[in-house]
Amino acid sequence: MNKNKKLYGVVAIAAFVFIFYIVYMYFFRDPNASAFLSTKTDTRRPPDVEAWLKVMRVHAILACIAMVLGIVNFSKRFLRKFRTWHRINGYLYLLCVVVVAVTSGYMAPYSTGGRITSIAFNLLSMVWLAMTIAAIVKIKKKQIVRHQKWAVRSFAFCFTNMFIHLYTSILHYGFGVPYVDSYTVGIFATIATLFLLAEYVIRNILELHTHNASTGINSNVH
Repeated sequence: MNKNKKLYGVVAIAAFVFIFYIVYMYFFRDPNASAFLSTKTDTRRPPDVEAWLKVMRVHAILACIAMVLGIVNFSKRFLRKFRTWHRINGYLYLLCVVVVAVTSGYMAPYSTGGRITSIAFNLLSMVWLAMTIAAIVKIKKKQIVRHQKWAVRSFAFCFTNMFIHLYTSILHYGFGVPYVDSYTVGIFATIATLFLLAEYVIRNILELHTHNASTGINSNVH
């Protein structure tokens, strides 16, 4: 099994485990998100809980769907056999990103951590949407390699919530950092991590595969 297949397998497993976690936590164990809402300490602007919950569920569902669509579209076998569906999936992925960005914009003012995390989430949503649009623009111009690079960058940010949960849990439960501080640090650590991971994949896997393909070296990819 080569590096590409290993990475694809790890990412797919991580995505489906996290999707299971989100579905279990926010639709079965704590459907009212009472534990998470209890961390929102800014009482000057409390959210309308009923409206917030509806938006949060749409946000979570569409984010999970975007993950699945991304995993499917990064399958080389799927691309070879179902090119039209690959294109349709791409537009569905864009739609999911738009909805996730809009719902994030609604929830951002009530973010745990206050104004600084609200600004971070809004900027993140805009950058994620811009990267996704860039991927579509590049493929429309037949710039396949550039399309792939922007697709990798966009897909990396499907894992925003997973890494925020990870960093927050490590800092809060592992080192005793207050939850709000852990969450705030987690957001900025996540942004940096996902940018770096995306660039690592582009430089060390995507560009290597592109080079091998151009020079006729066999590279089995998923």
